[in-house]
Amino acid sequence: MTTEHSLRQRIRDCYEQPFFDLITQAHQLHVAHHPKNEVQLATLSNIKSGLCPEDCSYCPQSARYNTGIDTWQLPSEDEIRQQVQEAKANGSSRFCMGAAWRTPPKKDFSKVLDLVRVVVNEGMEACVTLGMIDAEQAHGLKEAGLTAYNHNIDTAPSHYKDVITTRTIDDRLETLNHVGSAGLQICCGGILGLGETLEQRMEFIETLCQMEHPPASVPINCLVPVEGTPLADTKPVDPFELVRTIATVRLFLPKARVRLSAGRLSLSDEAQALCFYAGANSMFSGEKLLTTANNELSDDMVLIDKLNLSIQQPTCPLPREISLERLSEPVAGSVVAV
Repeated sequence: MTTEHSLRQRIRDCYEQPFFDLITQAHQLHVAHHPKNEVQLATLSNIKSGLCPEDCSYCPQSARYNTGIDTWQLPSEDEIRQQVQEAKANGSSRFCMGAAWRTPPKKDFSKVLDLVRVVVNEGMEACVTLGMIDAEQAHGLKEAGLTAYNHNIDTAPSHYKDVITTRTIDDRLETLNHVGSAGLQICCGGILGLGETLEQRMEFIETLCQMEHPPASVPINCLVPVEGTPLADTKPVDPFELVRTIATVRLFLPKARVRLSAGRLSLSDEAQALCFYAGANSMFSGEKLLTTANNELSDDMVLIDKLNLSIQQPTCPLPREISLERLSEPVAGSVVAV
């Protein structure tokens, strides 16, 4: 590998090297930047379900597809408080709230701010994903105590129009710039298995690395095909491709938390173990991820015990460096710094 190689080529060279070389390098870089053998549990609550006007071809919450999901509006503060307390008792240190909006309506946004305050007052990290927001809304969320805003880019810019036509990748990046400029942590990743090529998967990772405000956490999802959506018949992602992607993200974003997200239900314990070894250090806990099934908490606890992992405590703050330093600069001597 030479210095004149483009970032995309360096990412691909890294991804395509022998499997054990890749995951060994990723693991070494991981333990240099994160507590060894520790995993963060996060809980995701669907606070507004369905009837979204977007046409994301993977999403059962789009009003354009007949997927048979239940729909509902925002919960009360007491309902969220109960969910937060249960999540905290089960080991989660981050509580994420997702709403199926293109952009949050003004009448609902103030209610979301109140829900964020409930989470913060219970001593947990608060994260929301509400669709596209402007600078004023981003600052409002920051003032309410929000830790992070999730807004996935989903896939490579060159593949974006084949997955979503109701918005552009630039729309997505504009929201992320508002979030970063407001001083919020960015939670941004994507979904594997949307029909992307290997080159587009490398482009997806490159885009994360080149963001103006690099993500503090990167959710890596595998598509969960849902009947009624255009991608319902898509074949599953090869678990080794998932591990390679996680390891490559870890090498190019060494200080970011990498979240093992949707699609985990289809993975064996052995595949999940490889994901954690390769650099994943967070996972969503709970029986549902918005509308799709997730692993049972009891199964997760058994796996955590088998792997001798410890759970990040709810009162443990994120390292200060995550919000203050560039997250996409590999340490000297790593494979991607050559």
